Amino acid sequence: MGEAAYAEASVRIEDGVIAEVSSDLTPRPGERVIDAAGRVVTPGLIDAHFHAYAITLDSEPIERTLLSYVSLRAQHRLHDALRRGFTTVRDPAGGDAGLGRAIAEGWIASPRYLYTGAALSQTGGHGDYRSGDSEVCVHDGRTVEVVDGVDALRVAVRERFRGGAHAIKIMTSGGVVSPVDPIRVPQYSAEEIRAVVEEAARRGSYVAAHAYSPEAIAHSVRNGVRSIEHGNLLDAATARLMAEAGAVLVPTLGAYDAMERLGDALGLSQVAQAKNREVLEAGGEAVRLALDAGVTVGFGSDNMGDLVSEQLVGIRLLAEATSPLDALRAVTAGNARVLQRDDLGRIAVGAAGDLVLWDADPSTDIDTIADASRPRTVVQAGRIAATDGRTA
Repeated sequence: MGEAAYAEASVRIEDGVIAEVSSDLTPRPGERVIDAAGRVVTPGLIDAHFHAYAITLDSEPIERTLLSYVSLRAQHRLHDALRRGFTTVRDPAGGDAGLGRAIAEGWIASPRYLYTGAALSQTGGHGDYRSGDSEVCVHDGRTVEVVDGVDALRVAVRERFRGGAHAIKIMTSGGVVSPVDPIRVPQYSAEEIRAVVEEAARRGSYVAAHAYSPEAIAHSVRNGVRSIEHGNLLDAATARLMAEAGAVLVPTLGAYDAMERLGDALGLSQVAQAKNREVLEAGGEAVRLALDAGVTVGFGSDNMGDLVSEQLVGIRLLAEATSPLDALRAVTAGNARVLQRDDLGRIAVGAAGDLVLWDADPSTDIDTIADASRPRTVVQAGRIAATDGRTA
């Protein structure tokens, strides 16, 4: 598994960007100095599957609630993520230019926020939250939108990029909480997926797909999808296919563990709990298969509703499936590769001035990160954003 690449050095950050990394830096007059002596410094953490708008486990109430209320709840979800050490998050089913602007202008204390807008689902797919006897409208959604057909999908993708989307999210297999779709069955036709991928590629972006089964993952990857979300039922042959195609995996192990422990209290249906148990038991093995095949593995929390407080659990589970060092890499450099951002996930000249200071070494003791009570100082763009769970 290798060892973490640590060195004794000082870091100078100018205008939010790392300007120097050296063992003999001398503070300049007027410079603010953050004393990290005796501490381990890592890049800011990245959560590549964070749902800001997902204020409940069920999509329908989110879509029916006033956006002003949802956005205020999203602000607190983002703020808490920053305090835990996440300086960047990718929202693969929600977000919009208004929330992005408020964050960019500093009105909200938040990680860097990369959003896809509402995820795209076929009729009866994972994003279609209607029961079989429901007539609720599922178009123009905030977190999910049902769109069928090549032409309609092209328009939907173009609209998302018009609104500043970082990437595009589609649903290509069934899901745990969706009511009418089996988990393993692939969703969207090859032609539909390729149309979405072509539009994203023309904008220099990529497509992320919710996919669990080998059938759905292979269907996605063969038609150009780059980022596989969840992937719990991945097998060795499909992992090799992903590696050959340059696809990446964003596991979300903590969400299933949380739903297993808290599902009854949160009102999760028995059908959903049964589906959750199936993917929970397979998730760790999927990560190991991906790493063995040479697939880049990132990290996502995927915690909807009140489960957002469980954001750090998945890091511990990732470490248990692999190693603390692999988990640290996934939540920093691995996710930077997922996001195609070479300015994130590393401490180097030209990288973002996002750092976390720890009192122990997370590459050998993952609870340094995963235990929210452990000390941490979060530096965002060169400024202290939070210390030991408190906003600076």
